[in-house]
Amino acid sequence: MKQMWSSDTPIYIQLYHQVIQRILDGHIQEGEALPSVRNVAAEYQLNPVTISKAYQMLQDEVVVEKQRGKGLFVKQGVQTILLTRERETFVKNEWPKITRKIESLQLSVEELLSAYKERK
Repeated sequence: MKQMWSSDTPIYIQLYHQVIQRILDGHIQEGEALPSVRNVAAEYQLNPVTISKAYQMLQDEVVVEKQRGKGLFVKQGVQTILLTRERETFVKNEWPKITRKIESLQLSVEELLSAYKERK
């Protein structure tokens, strides 16, 4: 699978966010091992140092823990913690921009709900 990377954010940060999102989406389960640095580097054709930097960020935030001789594993209970954090970040950073756009387009709650329902 070929990954498209954004040029305005370092790849290791994009990879970090991808892992966080995969945990939130349930594609990576609590207690599950992350793929090895070598496997990810080969799959995405990236320098292993890039992968290691992303994985180190996950360790620094205690999202994953290293098990000696086995690799990195997603910590139990981390999905709830990440969900809370991501919700707070969304409400603080993204929601104000979205509400300004809604107001500028003079969209009603009914129109937004209707569009949401059609999308499902």
